[in-house]
Amino acid sequence: QLQLVESGGGLVQPGGSLRLSCVSSGFALDYFAIGWIRQAPGKEREGVSCISGTGYSTNYADSVKGRFTISRDNAKNTAYLQMNSLKPEDTAVYYCAARMAGCPRTVNEYEDWGQGTQVTVSS
Repeated sequence: QLQLVESGGGLVQPGGSLRLSCVSSGFALDYFAIGWIRQAPGKEREGVSCISGTGYSTNYADSVKGRFTISRDNAKNTAYLQMNSLKPEDTAVYYCAARMAGCPRTVNEYEDWGQGTQVTVSS
């Protein structure tokens, strides 16, 4: 079981940028796909992005393509989500999650979750 801790959220103006970090402990991160998932008030959890254990494969929700970039540094047991050109509709709690397999079809398949970090985009 992995322990995951997110950080980097905060309040930014539209058009601004944030970089979220997800630090893991327990097992080597190489064997786990890492995803970023967000949840806005009153809405279901939405898969934002996922990266495979090796970092070779990535995917993104259509709503964030071209603006967000997922990456990982397995030597540091850390995954990142670089968020640029932020919009008010990006406001949500952002979670990182892990799965000992490839990136899943649905967010329900993730096995370990962090506590979340709040991202608010507002002027």
